Amino acid sequence: MSELTVHPNVYNTGQNRGLIGLLEQAWVRNFQPGEGTLYIISGFANYNGGVRFYDTFRRHVDKGGEVVAIFGASASSRITSAQVVEELLEAGVDVHLINRKRLMHAKSYGRATENGSMLIVTSGNFTGPGMSQNIEMSVLLDEPAVEAMNFTWQGLVHEMLSQNWDYYRPALDAREAPAWRLLYDEFAAGVVLDETEQTTMVLRLGHADTARIMADPGTNAGKGSQYFWLSKDSFGFLPPLTILNRRGYKTTYSSDVEIEFLDLGTTRTVRVTFEAENNLDFRLGTGPLRYTKLAKEGDLAAITRIAEDRYQLRLYAEGTPLYDALIPHAVTMIGHQGKRYGYLTNAEFDKILAAHAPAA
Repeated sequence: MSELTVHPNVYNTGQNRGLIGLLEQAWVRNFQPGEGTLYIISGFANYNGGVRFYDTFRRHVDKGGEVVAIFGASASSRITSAQVVEELLEAGVDVHLINRKRLMHAKSYGRATENGSMLIVTSGNFTGPGMSQNIEMSVLLDEPAVEAMNFTWQGLVHEMLSQNWDYYRPALDAREAPAWRLLYDEFAAGVVLDETEQTTMVLRLGHADTARIMADPGTNAGKGSQYFWLSKDSFGFLPPLTILNRRGYKTTYSSDVEIEFLDLGTTRTVRVTFEAENNLDFRLGTGPLRYTKLAKEGDLAAITRIAEDRYQLRLYAEGTPLYDALIPHAVTMIGHQGKRYGYLTNAEFDKILAAHAPAA
């Protein structure tokens, strides 16, 4: 069935609540890996845009299927990263880059098999923010709708690649080729956060987040790793998750981040991990909070991104003035136990802090 979504969690006409869900509908659910071709067309692309699906692409190609990607690129702008292209090539994806002075704005995704095609037309780029955090509209057209409009993926891609545009096809064994000079490095020194990435996550904590914080040393309740479980839609809030672990049965993608634990007066490097083949959650390491009694179930954590891989973490007890001022921003539910989250800009967050600052 065709459906429309506006994310993050704004409006949906079907079972999917955002672009990630629609892509899962096209590439994962009710789809046999190895059958047909998967398609990606996007003006911008970065590593976290594809984290959910790298293993999906790899399995599909390994079983005889194809994946074709077309991205915008530029030697002078941060449009598509070397990291996302490298990971896609490692997975067997056929990547094409359009070097254009004027940006390519087309964004569409889908698949073509012997049983028909699915098409997603969207405003969301193949980036972390485009997949989850920005306000994006997406429409999925199912097989009957695609057939009725006489659309074919083969026709679209053929016509795009036939244009008199400056195309490149990067290869892993030709790193000195001009194609790689069109791509930016997500880890380049001096990377400054875009204004849209300067955000604070407001997270109402659940039992799993706080059990070890409230535990007494040496008790069973304190055993295991101390994490905050973040939303499945945190791709755009985190740095590139390029630390890959394929040991065991489940693939994870991770990144090391620096967190200033303001309630403890300490700064630590911790790891954030995405479980790509398990429950698709993000785990943010918060080990320094274990046994501190600083947060119980129902309290609030404010996680402020201040640089590419640097954050500040503040805790607010339920019922305090700052809790009451921030909790309305946690608008999206996680599960059914009262856990929820939301985002506000760092400027908005600073205004709230200033409004509740003690009088001089």
